[in-house]
Amino acid sequence: MLVGRDGAGAHDLRRMAELGRVYWSAAASQWYAEPKRLTKLGYLSARTQPGRTHDRTHYELTDKARAALADWVRTPTSLPRIQQESVVRLLGADLVDPAAVLEGLEPLRAELEAALGDAAVARERIPAFEHRAHLLDVNNRYAQRFLELQLEWLDEAERVLRARGTPPAEHGDARRAL
Repeated sequence: MLVGRDGAGAHDLRRMAELGRVYWSAAASQWYAEPKRLTKLGYLSARTQPGRTHDRTHYELTDKARAALADWVRTPTSLPRIQQESVVRLLGADLVDPAAVLEGLEPLRAELEAALGDAAVARERIPAFEHRAHLLDVNNRYAQRFLELQLEWLDEAERVLRARGTPPAEHGDARRAL
């Protein structure tokens, strides 16, 4: 779907992935490997186009991909999978020094703020995608609210850790907690 109506190059996909990391996370190498794999399977067509410094591969959806997409969007969607490591770390504060948990959470604020900045940049680019601007706008507002919620959670977690820091539990208590 990221290829869209007009197609895209792997570099475009990587750029979209960086701005959309709130929705989906994958290694940068995946954004280059996956289009090649999908081309071999017949879901994308590929052609070479001139780039700024060298030729680039431009990918477009095939009819096979459009049919698979039409089938996939009809399948029931499930509750979003969220692997929130920070939430798990917070739960460790009754087993270890809460200051250590605070230390581990500290870099998260800058990352969340950077992601909010990326969402703002993405929002500015929405009008360029006239045919899907209304869809991108919905997702962008979701990303912004999600990131703001994460910042609120971080504020609360930091307050709790500072105000109610609990001493590390004894090993026997830790085993019962698991």
